[in-house]
Amino acid sequence: MGTRVKSYLLDTNILVRFLVGDNKGQQELTREWFKQAESGKIKFILKPIVLAETSFVLQSVYKKNRDAVATALESIVAQKWLVVEERSVISNVWHWYKQGLHFVDSYLLACSKQHTHELLTFDKKLDKEKKS
Repeated sequence: MGTRVKSYLLDTNILVRFLVGDNKGQQELTREWFKQAESGKIKFILKPIVLAETSFVLQSVYKKNRDAVATALESIVAQKWLVVEERSVISNVWHWYKQGLHFVDSYLLACSKQHTHELLTFDKKLDKEKKS
């Protein structure tokens, strides 16, 4: 019987350190962990809520623009060695996010389109987007 690969949930600060590099030691450690995951030695799981928080932190704390945030997070989500929960929904978030909607609103739109659920909201901008 084979050895089971240990799984880890990724926290927002791991993604932020990797992308921003404001703590070089933590950025290097994250790179090493990612290499281990890519080689199959460990497994990382990325939850949509962590992507939401990461987008918020990158914009509000680090003053990154939406395009830069979307590009960086799209690149991370595209990694096949990373277990991204709801990957197909997350892959469709960036269109609305780049247009100025918050991550959560973009996520709800992507969910409603993929799963053909009606999105119920009082948000006028979101309501307009759901009809397009």
